[in-house]
Amino acid sequence: MNVKQILIDLIVLSFGIFGALMAFYYVVKGEIEQFFDLKTSERNKESRAALLPLRLQAHERLIIFVERINPANLLLRLHQQGIGVKELQSLVINDVKSEFQHNIAQQLYVNSTSWNVIRKLKDDTIGMINNAVQGLPETATGIDLSKKVLQHMTTIVENPYDLTIDHLKKDIHQLF
Repeated sequence: MNVKQILIDLIVLSFGIFGALMAFYYVVKGEIEQFFDLKTSERNKESRAALLPLRLQAHERLIIFVERINPANLLLRLHQQGIGVKELQSLVINDVKSEFQHNIAQQLYVNSTSWNVIRKLKDDTIGMINNAVQGLPETATGIDLSKKVLQHMTTIVENPYDLTIDHLKKDIHQLF
């Protein structure tokens, strides 16, 4: 046998092996892709399952936040005997801001619409307190501020605090 014949046989054998490997690849290609897709979908299901408790907890904490900044609860909780209007205003605004800062990380686990509703409710609560103070005389007391804010709340057709909680509940139901 000569060298030329050996090279030809090696080339033919190489093409044959290459062709067989390509045929094998195309036969099992679908199964290989299906295997990796299955692994990916299992991983996605596991990560979603791990994220669900965090999302539920975030919604729970935001509902508590809404309840805590509701003027009916907020003013009752912060009112002190003989407190002046400016002191109560300061206490209320600081409490709302503090509560918001305490829950700011929850935005990671709720959709952006829900977070924007929460942020707007916080801003509107502060604005409502500031507007109520502007209409009161300098000698007004904390009770006067509380009365004015609560009277304003009774004039609102739909309570924004209840609407926000309903929005968060709907958001929770979309998780299931």
